[in-house]
Amino acid sequence: MAFPSSSSSSSPNWRYDVFPTFRGEDIRKNLLSHFLKELERKMIVAFKDMEMKRSQSIWPETVQAIRESRIAVVLFSKNYASSSWCLNELLEIVRCKEELGQIVIPVFYGLDPSQVRKQNGDFGKIF
Repeated sequence: MAFPSSSSSSSPNWRYDVFPTFRGEDIRKNLLSHFLKELERKMIVAFKDMEMKRSQSIWPETVQAIRESRIAVVLFSKNYASSSWCLNELLEIVRCKEELGQIVIPVFYGLDPSQVRKQNGDFGKIF
């Protein structure tokens, strides 16, 4: 008995293993830099925004990178929600989770997960 094979058109074509979304240079210089080094050491391909060519509109390239990533890692910090850019990335990540089965991993940096869930504390003040 032959088993049906998955066609390439029905499964996503992942370009990246991980797409990290974060807010702020403090996250980039501390947590993110160590995280990306460890992924690289384990030969896990991560999207790196600093390698993007700066043009008039980088949003289409960002959306494409999100859609081509198997896993999205959302690095929630107290300032994450203050960025409309981050919130737009998060919206696209939620779409990809629903449409493509993308895995989403939240990481809470310097705040309690309940602050995000209940939108209170430093995180909630922004709303």
